[in-house]
Amino acid sequence: MNLIERLWKFVRKESLNSTYYEAFEQFTTAIDRCLDGLPTVHKSERETLLTHEFQMFGDVPLLAA
Repeated sequence: MNLIERLWKFVRKESLNSTYYEAFEQFTTAIDRCLDGLPTVHKSERETLLTHEFQMFGDVPLLAA
């Protein structure tokens, strides 16, 4: 996943997962609260979430079919 997809997955898990909001304002407030807490409350999760983790295929043997 790219970085924005990882962030959205985190926001969904933290603020929307299995939660019913009666009003749209409550829904948007939960998302805003999660995003506002990224630099402070969720700092450690953010640092691991927004890293580039690319798999390298340097010395992988290829199998002949």
